[in-house]
Amino acid sequence: MKFNFETLKNGRIFNVTFLKANGDVRRFNARLGVKINLKGTGLKYSPEQLGNLIVYSMDDQGYRTIKKSNILRIKANGEVYERV
Repeated sequence: MKFNFETLKNGRIFNVTFLKANGDVRRFNARLGVKINLKGTGLKYSPEQLGNLIVYSMDDQGYRTIKKSNILRIKANGEVYERV
């Protein structure tokens, strides 16, 4: 999948479908760059180095970590990107 995640940092809502660690498929609406409910301590690791994407789930109203390699589909900016 060729997708530039930098295009989502503008705060627009997108739909993501991915495989969870236990093998279940999960789908929800998410945003990048949300600053609500942060404690100011930050992460103890670099998500980019581990291939993770930290998103804010609009459905659950919380932060979620998604492995970029497990993403099956992203619908953003009126276009659909699927893993081949």
